[in-house]
Amino acid sequence: MDELGRKTVEEFKAADKTPIVLVLDNIRSMHNVGSVFRTADAFLVQGIILCGYTPVPPHRDINKTALGATETVDWQYFDTTVSAVEELKKAGYHVMAIEQAVNSQKLDIYQPPADKPLALVFGNEVTGVDAAVMQLVDGCIEIPQLGMKHSLNISVTTGIVVWDIFVKLRGLKD
Repeated sequence: MDELGRKTVEEFKAADKTPIVLVLDNIRSMHNVGSVFRTADAFLVQGIILCGYTPVPPHRDINKTALGATETVDWQYFDTTVSAVEELKKAGYHVMAIEQAVNSQKLDIYQPPADKPLALVFGNEVTGVDAAVMQLVDGCIEIPQLGMKHSLNISVTTGIVVWDIFVKLRGLKD
C-alpha cells in the first residue's frame, strides 16, 4: 500500500477536497450506496448526503462495496431530498440533477461553476430524481448514450459524472 501512495484516514480528512457534494435521492441498493462512497473517496469529494430511504452506514452490505470509504468520506442524512437541496442552495451550492430531462446539458459540454461549490443529485434506480427535487435544482446534466437502454446503474453514472467534473475542476489533461 505504501508504494501506491494511499492516504491514511487522517491524511484523507485533512486533504483539500474537490468541491462536490453527492446527494442520493432514495437509493434502494446498499451496494450502490457503498459504490458511491468508494467513488467519493477516490476523487476526494467533499461529502455525501443520503436522503429518504437511502440506506446509511454502518451496514455490512454498504461496507462490502465501500471498502472503508464510509470511514473517510463525510456524510450526513436528511429525511427528504427536498430539504437537503434547500439547505444546499441556502449554503450557496450550485445544484444539478443527473437525469435525462428536457433542456438537460450533455455531460461533455457541461462546465461546473468556478465560483461555487457543486451538488449533484442522483436519483432512485427505477424512478430517477423526484419531481419535487427537479423543481428546485439549478439544472440537469445527462450522460450522452447511444445504445438501446439509455440508462446506467447509479454506481456507474456516479463514476462517470464525478470523474468528468473532477477533471474539469482540477484541470487534469490526458
